[in-house]
This record gives sequence, C-alpha cells and structure tokens, in this order.
Amino acid sequence: MIELADVEKIVGTEFPGGIYTIEPWEHRLFCDAVLADEPPDGVAHPIYAYHGSRAGMGLTLDELFALCLADPADGGMFGEHREEIHRPLRVGASYAVTGRIVDVQRKQGRTAGTFDMIEFELELRDDDGVVATSTNKWMFPRKA
Repeated sequence: MIELADVEKIVGTEFPGGIYTIEPWEHRLFCDAVLADEPPDGVAHPIYAYHGSRAGMGLTLDELFALCLADPADGGMFGEHREEIHRPLRVGASYAVTGRIVDVQRKQGRTAGTFDMIEFELELRDDDGVVATSTNKWMFPRKA
C-alpha cells in the first residue's frame, strides 16, 4: 500500500493551469441539454464554475490520478464538490485557471477499505481577480 506520508507530499502541488473560454455555442448546447433557460444578459450557467475550472486545470484525468499516486483501474471516484461564485461568469469570457492540492486525508471504510480523500481547489480568474472557486474531493482506494 502507498504510505500516507508519500501521498501527503503532494499537498501544495500547483496544477499547470490554463485558459478556459465559455464559448457561446457550447453554452447554448449545455443549457439545452439540461433543459435550462439561458440566463439573461450574457451571464453563464453556474455549472461553469465547475466545468470551466476542471477543463482548464491543465491536467487530464489520467494525469490527475498519477499526481495522486493512483491508478485509474483502481476505481478513483468523485467525492464532494463545493463552489463559490464571487461574480457572475460571462458567456464569451475567457478565464485563467489556477489550482493546487490542498489536503489529503486517509480514511478506512467497512466496505471501501482504505482510501485517501484528496482535496484540490481551482480558481477562475479574470483581470479583476477571482470570479469563482471550485473545491473538489476525490476518493482514491488504496490496495493493501
């Protein structure tokens, strides 16, 4: 099993980051797919606090798993999500995405066995600062 001390070393690791643009055509398709009306005045649907930050973090899911010392075949799972929207996201706007690993917790479940909850935070920024913060926890099973 991977030692907790080895996993804890990733806390503070910065993601490569990138730029994410909320494309008008994509926004229309998304709203249509979830049967949501497009918000008025060019405001983007709030799901883009999650989607835009995840898409622009600069890592594929396989790369995220590798960073977390996990194999995708072991069944890592999305655990929790929290977001703060400081100002409305805008359709057509581009946002710089930054992020980092902020916490690791080893847990033991009766059914799941040993697993690590790894928390990472992503921010969408424009020229005026942070627009939205997306905090995510993923569960990574650890084989004995």
